[in-house]
Amino acid sequence: MTEAVDWLRVRGIEDVECITPDLAGVPRGKMMPAKKFTGNTSLALPSALFMHTISGEYPEETGEFRYSPNDGDLKLMPDLSTLSAVPWETDPTAQVICDLVDTQGVAVGYTPRNVLKRVLSLYESRGWLPIVAPEIEFYLVSKNVDPDYPLVPPIGRSGRQIQGGQAYSIGGVNEFDELIDDIYHFSDAQGLEIDTLIHEDGAAQLEINLRHGHPVELADQVFMFKRTIREAAMNQNIYATFMAKPIQGQPGSAMHIHQSVVEIETGRNVFSEPDGSASETFRHFVGGMQRYVPAALVMMAPYVNSYRRLVYGMSAPTNVAWGYDNRTTAFRVPPSDPAQRRVENRLPSSDANPYLALAASLACGWLGIVNGIEPDQPTDRTANEDGGISLPRGLLEAVAAFEAEVSFQEVFSREFVGTYAGIKRGEHETFMQVISPWEREYLLLQV
Repeated sequence: MTEAVDWLRVRGIEDVECITPDLAGVPRGKMMPAKKFTGNTSLALPSALFMHTISGEYPEETGEFRYSPNDGDLKLMPDLSTLSAVPWETDPTAQVICDLVDTQGVAVGYTPRNVLKRVLSLYESRGWLPIVAPEIEFYLVSKNVDPDYPLVPPIGRSGRQIQGGQAYSIGGVNEFDELIDDIYHFSDAQGLEIDTLIHEDGAAQLEINLRHGHPVELADQVFMFKRTIREAAMNQNIYATFMAKPIQGQPGSAMHIHQSVVEIETGRNVFSEPDGSASETFRHFVGGMQRYVPAALVMMAPYVNSYRRLVYGMSAPTNVAWGYDNRTTAFRVPPSDPAQRRVENRLPSSDANPYLALAASLACGWLGIVNGIEPDQPTDRTANEDGGISLPRGLLEAVAAFEAEVSFQEVFSREFVGTYAGIKRGEHETFMQVISPWEREYLLLQV
């Protein structure tokens, strides 16, 4: 805190935002004067804040989902390593990501950052550390103030509405030069490291790749990047959206996750043997992904809209196959030297909470390792050409699979499984109250 006081003073910081991700990955917290932040102030949020749906409603208690009887406080514990500037604010402002503990100082098991830390502790018990590198896709769209109207691509620098089919197009990126400049400037001011930025195949669809590192640090970066990109887009009078499927007929947006595991003491990649061949640990990690990811999919595809991306005929995988440099599989092993051997999970969508998506993916690999699950044979064919879908087809099916997997009670905690499933059921009930244009189009005058 002494260093933080100096950091705030040198930069003339007036206000500090103490934020934490809720189960949807939305920043929640409190803002206060910098002097109060450094004055040993106790910060708290109500526990029910982490039990409401994305629409702000509180679901009925069902299954293992229960509210705290007194809606007691959860204490915000700032992680000072995340202290950074808020570059889009007009007054000098800082932000810090917080963990949540109860009134006894015990980590709250159903909050996202703590869920990820719990999974990492399993690896640490073997002297291991997972290394991850997320890739986040998102769309730029024209401002949309009426949700009854479909989203449309924005007007670019050329004065024309952006079209699709511009994967890796430099011209496509240049259409938004001022926005890209803002993203880079905002990122630099916060200490966020962008590895590469490309235009994807969708109309005004971009992708940012982050450098590999510690899972909590990378989840923090994705959490902050989403906020940063939205603010940069607002500065240009457009929206940035991380919906999995924002525009009908266009590709969905993914959050691909590259994963490896190293020994903490030596830094050796445990996915490779000394002779460079794939290790048993690597095979079992892949086997665990194949076996458990369908049950954990709701943590990687958390909304009704997420399953519109995971359909046959689009760019997303609809299988649990794996292969070497095969982008049609759910689990791709990119070309690399043995020290960089890793597994890319291509199933998560960009609407996922990064802490929960990383926790789910790593937990599935862990369960494969400890249970010695062998994968099937890698495939070099187009894995999704037969139209089959070997994943839950919708939110309720995914929730049922999630609750039915007994091993998740241990790796994530029973408290989290019950809370998360209850919230997702509540969101589905809210969705079912909305009548869609498809229903009006085909049912209104024909049934």
